[in-house]
Amino acid sequence: MEPMKKEYYTFEEWLSWDEDVRAELYDGSLVMLAQPSVRHQRVLMELAAQLHSFLKGKRCSVFPAPFGVRLDEKEDTALEPDLVVICDMSKLDDKICHGAPDLVVEILSPSTARMDRGLKYRKYQKAGVREYWIVDPELNLLQAGVLKDGAYITTVYDPEDIAPVAVLEGCEINLADVFGQEPLK
Repeated sequence: MEPMKKEYYTFEEWLSWDEDVRAELYDGSLVMLAQPSVRHQRVLMELAAQLHSFLKGKRCSVFPAPFGVRLDEKEDTALEPDLVVICDMSKLDDKICHGAPDLVVEILSPSTARMDRGLKYRKYQKAGVREYWIVDPELNLLQAGVLKDGAYITTVYDPEDIAPVAVLEGCEINLADVFGQEPLK
């Protein structure tokens, strides 16, 4: 089933749509997601690979997009972060995560940057997402926010850095590998 045009959508409607419908729901408002760039996908896959490798045999799991997250059961909001790490498997059902993931990663695209830095940032912070990363594949920067006393304390990393994952003790991401892929010819 695909979404019909209307003013307000419920979470249940969002959940009933076909798997190939890429959309997020913000307090009942539908936002269709654009096709990500090749650069975006390369950055996503390298981050996912490093996290997956670290998490093998551990209690946490990494899930790349498309993967739905419902932060608050009282809201008609459903987000599709680029990458999440979840350590409490009771938050999962066969389709989505109910509640705050431990780590959320958003990779900026021209069509999503404003939402990732604004509305999503506030929603993740309010819901208690313990760590929120905003990755800028154009500027090759990582803005890593760690939740402390209800607000994100942010550190910015560049491609020469090894970025620690605060919520995963001992996990470090090599940003040279994340940002260093060859450009398309």
